[in-house]
Amino acid sequence: MDLMLNNKVALVAGSSSGLGLALAKELVREGTRVVICGRDNERLEGAVRILSELAAFEGQVLGITADVTSQADIKRLVAETADQFDGIDIVITNAGGPPTGSFDATSAADWDTGYTLTLKSAVLLIQEALPYLRKSDAASVLTITSISAKQPINGLLLSNAYRPAVIGMTKTLATELGPEGIRVNSILPGWTATERVVHIFEDRAALSGKSVEEEQAKVTGGIPLGRMADPREFGRVAAFLVSPAASYITGTMIQVDGGDFKGLL
Repeated sequence: MDLMLNNKVALVAGSSSGLGLALAKELVREGTRVVICGRDNERLEGAVRILSELAAFEGQVLGITADVTSQADIKRLVAETADQFDGIDIVITNAGGPPTGSFDATSAADWDTGYTLTLKSAVLLIQEALPYLRKSDAASVLTITSISAKQPINGLLLSNAYRPAVIGMTKTLATELGPEGIRVNSILPGWTATERVVHIFEDRAALSGKSVEEEQAKVTGGIPLGRMADPREFGRVAAFLVSPAASYITGTMIQVDGGDFKGLL
């Protein structure tokens, strides 16, 4: 299938590693002009090298060092993207997961960090990019959330609290921006083999006294497909959602979780 992404411009936040990088790879493979960002300049440069090896033409990939919790950085990120590629067609909100822990172990500062990282960063990025999206003939916004928005995950209190807020914003924006031709969707990954997930299992193992492998087996044992996702499986679905091939899909929350969510809706 041709996703019709060739030469479209996509800004992917939080994309120097993990799910953001997995998605950026798929967009590059589809001929999209991709801007990635991250706080760690060395890691960002490494990601740009990886993506450049997949690129079909010179200048297809741009890396910008930016902290998505900083409004000043977001303004600069969006402006540099638009200047470099003469506009923006696709915006993908993403940031590292908020601190782990139970309610008793979560401080007021942790709540502030979780809000800024998970919800506020998405709000600021979409606000800043909207003037450019309104000029695009194939505008799309994708929020990367988590299956925790529908099915809380033990030990991830802040994710369980703030991811549903991002979903609420996504659904509202789909209604408000639909008349302007701007699609807004969310993708809800389940357990996916990323560094972030490894750290979660390490935290659980430290608390339980069990091995990381045993903690992982507890999770995969409840997934109908019997395993965690490969990041590319997530990236392919996300690339489709932001593409013109999905031109009549908006306000949708797509789970990529191997059937882990057991609810009806």
